[in-house]
Amino acid sequence: MTSAAPEEGYERGLGSRQVQMIAIGGAIGVGLFMGAGANIAKAGPSIILMYALAGVVIFFIMRALGELLLYRPVSGSFAEYAREFLGPFFGFVTGWTYWLMWVVTGMAELTAAAIYINYWYPSIPQWVSALVFLVVLFGVNLISVKIFGEVEFWFSMVKVTAIIGMIVIGLGVLTLGFSDAGDTAAASNLWSHGGFFPNGIGDSLMTLQGVMFAYLAVELVGVTAGESEDPEKTLPKAINTLPWRIIIFYVGALVVLLAVVKWTEFSAGESPFVHAFSKIGIPFAAGIVNFVVLTAALSSCNSGMYSTGRMLRGLAANSEAPKAFGMLNARKTPAIGITVSALLMGIGVVLNYVVPEKAFEYVTSVATAAGIWAWAMILVSHIKYRKAVTSGRLPASSFPAPGGAVFSWVALIFLIIVTGLIAYDKDARVCLYVGAGWAVLLVIGWFVLKSREGAQPGAPAEAEPEYARK
Repeated sequence: MTSAAPEEGYERGLGSRQVQMIAIGGAIGVGLFMGAGANIAKAGPSIILMYALAGVVIFFIMRALGELLLYRPVSGSFAEYAREFLGPFFGFVTGWTYWLMWVVTGMAELTAAAIYINYWYPSIPQWVSALVFLVVLFGVNLISVKIFGEVEFWFSMVKVTAIIGMIVIGLGVLTLGFSDAGDTAAASNLWSHGGFFPNGIGDSLMTLQGVMFAYLAVELVGVTAGESEDPEKTLPKAINTLPWRIIIFYVGALVVLLAVVKWTEFSAGESPFVHAFSKIGIPFAAGIVNFVVLTAALSSCNSGMYSTGRMLRGLAANSEAPKAFGMLNARKTPAIGITVSALLMGIGVVLNYVVPEKAFEYVTSVATAAGIWAWAMILVSHIKYRKAVTSGRLPASSFPAPGGAVFSWVALIFLIIVTGLIAYDKDARVCLYVGAGWAVLLVIGWFVLKSREGAQPGAPAEAEPEYARK
């Protein structure tokens, strides 16, 4: 075992094929397959514009992250950049907050996966399914990063195939008129039922908080930087193809969906894909989408275990978490950090027996708030980095973001607006209360670390370049 700097000691076992699919899978999750129904009911066809607008901002964020990654590719990415450009405290807060995001997401996804299994096998106790999934994914992450990458590759393949299939079938219905939906399917459904903004622009904007949740995990490709075989080639390619993924899997899928079935038929609590497949008359539509959503939930939990272990290792390397979290096992995975995170996710499964169903909405809002913090830290770090490059204090990245820091400022303002929308929504603002409590705990933890004899929280990792500390 070793407790080297977070970018040292890992196996660079993620090939281009796997990194590409991790990037694609990160942009397709339960937020699209299930959450889009509630958003469509609120915004009507204008939800297409909301996903497109958020997608543009996400691309700005990822290009900012890409420039930082090619300047210094490290596992832990944005937590390390927050530490370097904003100070040890912000690295500490970002690392632990991103860890929290994936732990609470893992809690929800495991329970959701067990519920999806009950669709086919109602006699199996929910806790049994959740426990089996937890153990299997824990083993996948413990064995090696190659196994994680391969499992995530196939999870992503299922999601991609499902959406492409939906788009192709939907286009067939629109152009050829076959299926039970052929008589009513038409492009005019996008504006004929109350207009493009049927409930007003205000209601459409209020969906942005839910839309942003759908994009959580796109930044996961940054966490893979320390374990990619050739980050200089694979990371730019994965980031530059993001606009196409958003156009096809979000904008394209929703355009076809809302043209085939008028928006007034969709509702919260039901997958819009299940409804559309059923309307078209595809056999076993509900079962097909249930399998895809199960895959999306397991993919999210799998990614959560992967990222939590890496974040804890980065924190340990900077004396901001127990040293044991910095150790690698013989297969070069942060086994102790993964184990602790998995155990906490397991506690969440138990707790969900006594927590009302509303808890899932709270979990998603808390995860969104944590994700917004991580994205904001990427943008602020990028702005500081560009300033350092302009003044000649740091070398330029081989993958510069277009427009320099301009679009990072635009994206940062957008995130502030979304935070304001969350505060305005009485159901969603609970995440800000949780965030405030979490912030208090982090501040207390920081001062406890500083007061401990011999502890130096935020000390630069051993392998950090000398110029990065100027």
